Amino acid sequence: MTDRKHELAGNLAKVEERIVAACAAAGRKREEVTLIVVTKTYPASDVRILSELGIRHVAENRDQDAAPKAAECTDLPLTWHFVGQLQTNKVRSVLGYADVVQSVDRVRLVGALSKEAVRRERELGCLIQVALDADEGGRGQRGGVGPDGIEELGEIVARAEGLRLDGLMTVAPLTGPYAGREQAAFERLMDLSTALRRSHPAANMVSAGMSADLEEAVAAGATHVRVGTAVLGVRAGLG
Repeated sequence: MTDRKHELAGNLAKVEERIVAACAAAGRKREEVTLIVVTKTYPASDVRILSELGIRHVAENRDQDAAPKAAECTDLPLTWHFVGQLQTNKVRSVLGYADVVQSVDRVRLVGALSKEAVRRERELGCLIQVALDADEGGRGQRGGVGPDGIEELGEIVARAEGLRLDGLMTVAPLTGPYAGREQAAFERLMDLSTALRRSHPAANMVSAGMSADLEEAVAAGATHVRVGTAVLGVRAGLG
């Protein structure tokens, strides 16, 4: 086993232990939580190793990095998630590899995604990104639609040709009433998910929690956690 594969295997084992413990503490089954490894800034060689180690879900947040990497990994049995703020001029490229876009936060983006999905004759999974730090009717610092905009945007996604409304995503906010209160933030997201599922029962995916707060996300009921640093480490020069 190469040094890098040994390192990633060890890190994955530690993350797995954390998820197992968090599920046990929450009275949940381990299979209720899917690990998505955020591979942003890391090379295709790491993605290949992760696949060898059994990872099936990876996430990227910058198309210019993700597109060539995904092209090198087309032979791997992976589901690719796009988790960054997405400009409409990048939609065509992103739909070349992404199976799920977790950062849907505005009507114009829905239109662009739908048009490209139809052109490619495929279905794209979509999560509404929720900004828990948004002003009423506004958007958050990291993108996302405020809680009061979820129902309307969800309806638009659900009706859009080529798109599938899969659920909700959030990033623990750095400002506002939930700053430093990850557990409360993720519980609020679960409440919003429950409300969305009344109209869209199949939209049951809840993506929340990262390396520092995956336990809080699992405790709240998240179905997917997005972990980068705890698996891949901190890249030199990136802090």
